[in-house]
Amino acid sequence: MRARPGPPRPRTGAVTGLTDTARRIIRLNYGFQLLFNLLWWMPVFYAYQKEAGLSDGQIFGIQSIYYVAFCLLEIPTGLIADRIGARNCLRAGAVVMTAANLAPVVSATYTGFLLHFLAIAAGRSLTSGAASAYLYDGLRAQRCDDHYLRAEGTARALGLAAKVVCWPLVGPLMALAHPAPYVLSAASAAGSLVCAVLLPRLAGAEGGAEAGADKGRGDGGRRGGGFLRDAGTALRCVASSPWLALVMVQGVAVFTLSRICQVNLFQPILLDHGIGEASHGGVLAAMTVAEAVTSARPRWLSRRLPPVAWVSVLSLALAGTLAAMTLGGPWVVVALLCLFAAATGFAFPIQRKLVNDAIPAHAPRATLLSVESIVDRAVCALAAIAAGAYLSAGRLDALLWHSALATAVLLGVFQLLLRSGVVARGGRDGDRAVPTRSDGRAGAGGTASAEADDGAKTDLSDAGEAADAARKEALEPDQVLRRPRTS
Repeated sequence: MRARPGPPRPRTGAVTGLTDTARRIIRLNYGFQLLFNLLWWMPVFYAYQKEAGLSDGQIFGIQSIYYVAFCLLEIPTGLIADRIGARNCLRAGAVVMTAANLAPVVSATYTGFLLHFLAIAAGRSLTSGAASAYLYDGLRAQRCDDHYLRAEGTARALGLAAKVVCWPLVGPLMALAHPAPYVLSAASAAGSLVCAVLLPRLAGAEGGAEAGADKGRGDGGRRGGGFLRDAGTALRCVASSPWLALVMVQGVAVFTLSRICQVNLFQPILLDHGIGEASHGGVLAAMTVAEAVTSARPRWLSRRLPPVAWVSVLSLALAGTLAAMTLGGPWVVVALLCLFAAATGFAFPIQRKLVNDAIPAHAPRATLLSVESIVDRAVCALAAIAAGAYLSAGRLDALLWHSALATAVLLGVFQLLLRSGVVARGGRDGDRAVPTRSDGRAGAGGTASAEADDGAKTDLSDAGEAADAARKEALEPDQVLRRPRTS
């Protein structure tokens, strides 16, 4: 489908209207992200594996293997996305995820759960960069890229809200049929495949993966060494753009803290404070509500700070919340977990847009997003190993304090590099410096490069009103609120 001609992108920061194709892309993205990430088994997978006879060492060992496998698969799958097209990669990922969720049903053993998580790593790596690249390039081709931030945030909010609705039902459903959480997860993944099949082709997207894939099929010279060329291009792009590399590293704190806390340490923290397993579902639902609300409301963040500063502030908030959990009682811990989830909801859409804006227009976007994911998962793999060692030694409080300290050190180094001028701030078209005054506005001589940064700030501030409209559009067919998160 060809991109419709439209007026030039406004220089004032105003949000342009959505074309019919852009609306279709956004709505199908909502459906895909919601169903693909709707893992019904998430609140019970630890207990489910314990009932199947797995030890704590085996359970945490599988999690470490999962993160490592994700890292190993990210570059190949990112190259595949840039070669065959992001849309085809999303379809492949949905097929793999459907099969992955059925593995524990077929074999509830250590081998079955290991294969389950390895397949999930493959399915998620196929879609982690491709989904964001498709949405970004699709809206850009329609001259609607001002809507990317709220589309990403609203999709996350809808999926998180879906989990609030679905997760409390897991217990009763398991009483009726023990494998129900995995069967329902497979059915959801199959639904995401339908959404991926219906996604429009991005033949006219500037620098889009679909267009690149079509050219690759028609050019025999790109077949043999195409993957290596794309990998080399991606690595050269990161090496030549210090701003892109720095933004990726900044996101490590958000991703690692959120993943380790909300997936690996969630139950140990509650149990350590005397909160029984029967209450874990309610606490997880409350956390999900908090994250869903903030994911759809980036406008609540002040415009006085640019997006890159907000990611650092939110990362420090996550670290401080973790450390504070060692000091409070059960109710304080529940409140802090909800605060942690709310900060995560704000941070993820902003960080994803920062990375996408830092990627040059004609670079292999899906591959570069996979590079970011590899960095995140590699740190998570190390953090999971460390978490297992700390928990085995009964040092949960020390783990939380040391995680907070490591985050503060990482962000301190980031701010030093940023403020020293060693790395210039980048905009949508590269990593050009943006001269600023004390009030954060572009100074004289910085107009052209400041427009991109101002555009990012406008996306952040205007996302609130437009998020409501985008969410209403997505809910018109069935008036049901839904959406997901990665495991």
